[in-house]
Amino acid sequence: MRLGLAGIGRIGTAHARILRGIPEVESLLVTDLDPERARVAAAGLGAEFVADLDALFASAPDGLVIATATDSHPELIGRAVAAGIPVFCEKPVAADLAGTLKVIEATEGSGVPVQIGFQRRFDAGYAAARAAVASGELGRLHTLRATTLDPAPPPAEYVPRSGGLFRDCGVHDFDIIRWVTGREVAEVYALGTNRGAAFFAEAGDVDTGAAVLTLDDDTIALVSATRYNGAGYDVRLELLGEHDSIAVGLDERTPLTSAEPGIDRPAGPPYPHFLKRFAPAYVRELETFTQVVAGRSPSPCTPADALEAFYVAEACEISRAEHRPVALAEVRSG
Repeated sequence: MRLGLAGIGRIGTAHARILRGIPEVESLLVTDLDPERARVAAAGLGAEFVADLDALFASAPDGLVIATATDSHPELIGRAVAAGIPVFCEKPVAADLAGTLKVIEATEGSGVPVQIGFQRRFDAGYAAARAAVASGELGRLHTLRATTLDPAPPPAEYVPRSGGLFRDCGVHDFDIIRWVTGREVAEVYALGTNRGAAFFAEAGDVDTGAAVLTLDDDTIALVSATRYNGAGYDVRLELLGEHDSIAVGLDERTPLTSAEPGIDRPAGPPYPHFLKRFAPAYVRELETFTQVVAGRSPSPCTPADALEAFYVAEACEISRAEHRPVALAEVRSG
């Protein structure tokens, strides 16, 4: 199949390398707002350079991978669906709820599949946790603890357009909690602090946040996120049940050292960032997309799925700003 790739920044380049390694992808067409960057990247990847988006769509690829800036996602998704081209788009669907709802309205019922990039759904540990919940081996879940702890903050210019810590970072935890448990979030209470670089506060954001989620079966989920985890990239999900407890992301590279005497530090170096931690998941995610393009699989993560995670993030931002619990029904009703 011939696939198009729009956007050749860090995540776009990573996707391009993966796609070039998938046997079913015979050719990859690459474009970017910076044509020279796309030209150089295409040459290095053995891909075909395309001058701009118009030329990319004119080439009628079998599928389109979108790794451009967030504000371009709605237009590109809509344009691809209108042309009958299956789409893979990095999260978020749009920068806000209104934009996300418009995308869903434009794509639902079109018959053209759209897959949103929540790569944790393709991680072996999270998949095993989901199976454990479904089998009942953990018993009734009473508590979940999720962490997304970045080792260092992003560039200052990224923060004002990121959507904030909960929408940009915590949204992955919100999605995976829904996916692993099969439950919806009913209410949130969130807070955040700024003790790091001034540019977070200047953008109306926080560098560290926490949220208590109450699921629709009264399970409690605790979510922690920070931009300043100097020990290393630490993404985990602990599921505590009445019969057993398990953890995702607990291995020899987990950047957490026991204070107990005689317990060694983790043997391996911590993951430096998300691309390394979830490298196998990104491969499975894009392999799945080729199956979606081929018509052999439905989208495993639709814009409607992404909307539910976005609702939780939005509720957390309201809760943080107004210092109160926020029911998801309030956010859904507008």
